[in-house]
Amino acid sequence: MSLPDLREGAVAAPEEALWRIRLRLAWRGFRKGWSSFVSNRIGIVGLSIIVLYGLMALAHPILMHTVWDPRIYDPVIGYDAPVTQKLIVPDNEVTDPTTQIDLFSARLQNPLLKVGDTLDVSEQPARPSREHLLGTDPLGRDVLSQLMYSTRAAFILGIVAALVTVGIGTTVGSVSAFFGGIVDTMFMRLADLIILVPFLPILIVLSALFHFELLHLAILIGVLSGFGGTAIILKSQALSVSVKPFIDAARVAGGGRMHLIFRHVIPNVLPLSFLYMMFSVTDAISSEATLSFLGLLNINMSWGIMIYTANSQGYLLSSASYWWLLLPAGMSVTLLAGSFYLVGRAMDEIVNPRLRRR
Repeated sequence: MSLPDLREGAVAAPEEALWRIRLRLAWRGFRKGWSSFVSNRIGIVGLSIIVLYGLMALAHPILMHTVWDPRIYDPVIGYDAPVTQKLIVPDNEVTDPTTQIDLFSARLQNPLLKVGDTLDVSEQPARPSREHLLGTDPLGRDVLSQLMYSTRAAFILGIVAALVTVGIGTTVGSVSAFFGGIVDTMFMRLADLIILVPFLPILIVLSALFHFELLHLAILIGVLSGFGGTAIILKSQALSVSVKPFIDAARVAGGGRMHLIFRHVIPNVLPLSFLYMMFSVTDAISSEATLSFLGLLNINMSWGIMIYTANSQGYLLSSASYWWLLLPAGMSVTLLAGSFYLVGRAMDEIVNPRLRRR
């Protein structure tokens, strides 16, 4: 073997060893963090809810292609009106609306009917049954199919908004902390301006002015959150990192500003960034449900649209009698948003050493 080959082997061996060392340290840190996470009950509860809704999102397309008839169970254009046979009774003598109908209402459909006859009445919305476990909405669409289909939209919205928030907030916070001066002033005054105006009214105004779809909303929420309060919080973390001795050592060794920011500052800020990513998912899911309920989003189906449909058809104040129109969607918004918050609280104990159990 020639001398250059020996030198190349000598260089490759330490690089491979360094790669293995980093992988081993990362795995050790993950195992330590996971052991702390599983010891926190609220984190396990939140993660279980997230997994449950994740399975619902994965199961819906499988059911649509194997078990459910798309003409009936499609969440947007499906239609089914179960028929109930009701007995015609004299006016003002209906004792059981589920099996009886008054003569006046019956003759609106067929003037030749009389007391004692039976009439087939199509139910919309229909109560839960074997065919429709959560009933149908006022337009004859299966509520369970809508609920499962909307889970994908909630995950896509939350994840995209969280990634945009983390990317912008981490970069802005780290750059502001490292450079200071006019760069810090510019970013921090922008963050103050975004925090000054309430978050939801901004979304309502912009949604009313522009044609928003789900991806547009996710990016908008991520930009507002990333340049807003998240940047200020991550800047404080970046300030504590930028004064560490290893930053000075890297600077003395010849590292440039971009090298120091992206190789040393940002990696040490990322744990706190991932923590706030969980809280960003919660805000995104709640904001989408609010805007959909107000009819300001151009999307096919979501939990907010399910509640909006019940409200537009006049069933919002009849939630006790038609609970399946509001309760599943409302509980899903609460549970999924709350589950990400619980996971974030559990991760807070991992990221913040002062909160760890001794």
